[in-house]
Amino acid sequence: MPLMLGAEPFQADGGPVGVLFCHGFTGTPQSMRPWAESLAERGYTVSVPRLPGHGTHWRDANATRWTDWYGEVERAYTELSGRCDAVFACGLSMGGTLALRLAQQVGAGLSGLVVVNPSVTTERFDGKYLVPVLGRLLPAWKGIGSDIKKPGAVETAYRYLPLKALLSLRDLWGVVRADLPRVTQPLLVFRSRVDHVVEPVNSRIVLGSVSSTDTTERVLDNSYHVATLDYDAPEIFATSAEWIAARAPAPEPAGGIPVPDPGRTDVPDPGGGAPATGGTQVPDPGGALADALADSAGADGGGDATDGGTKG
Repeated sequence: MPLMLGAEPFQADGGPVGVLFCHGFTGTPQSMRPWAESLAERGYTVSVPRLPGHGTHWRDANATRWTDWYGEVERAYTELSGRCDAVFACGLSMGGTLALRLAQQVGAGLSGLVVVNPSVTTERFDGKYLVPVLGRLLPAWKGIGSDIKKPGAVETAYRYLPLKALLSLRDLWGVVRADLPRVTQPLLVFRSRVDHVVEPVNSRIVLGSVSSTDTTERVLDNSYHVATLDYDAPEIFATSAEWIAARAPAPEPAGGIPVPDPGRTDVPDPGGGAPATGGTQVPDPGGALADALADSAGADGGGDATDGGTKG
């Protein structure tokens, strides 16, 4: 299956401080790469893995579970920690959830966490009541849309929400919430004041439940959910770099290179796509979700590259 535009993983070799970046549900490394590149320019060693079932077709996500996504995060952490003296984890949305799980599992092996609009629950009516039912009847549901305030900024993500995978995300929320007191690392939380995907209660639960004594919350006034691609992205990049530097040895400047992905196939993109570096856009010739879900197999309409879908 060819990769969507910008979906390939990325890493950059730098100094002795490593930073692991985790993208969100239905998203790709494209949403994290500008942040990773910014820290790489400051000399950090960075790694942005592509989570299993992401960056290809939403049906691939339905064939995975949260343990698969976490397994890739832990693999990338192990590789990074073998080359660095200290490792920090950064995550967006579900990527923040996975970063929190990593902190719960590796303890002092992780030097700190930076999360942006992390998700550990939902108060949305459809998320609380419809998804548990629809997830057992349909393979996919309508996407939430690219929740970005900045005009022209686009997230590479699936057009449809893979419901079986979404049910597994709900399981991950429960596991992470239960173990939040096991998080003792320094924690920096960025929260968008206006977020149409993840409600403010998520950050309140995280900050109110962890055992960390070093916690900071920054409210982003000019960004929606995918803040790493929005107006406040420069603030996130600069603040996180300073925050990490204050808690780890300052690295020497170094550059970075893209990491080839064995799943990548160069396919022409006749329909345009998200402005990102590398990867391949997969056109989606399908129509409305209702037409796609009308089929007895459910929502089998076309590819997944989109200027819409975001993640939880």
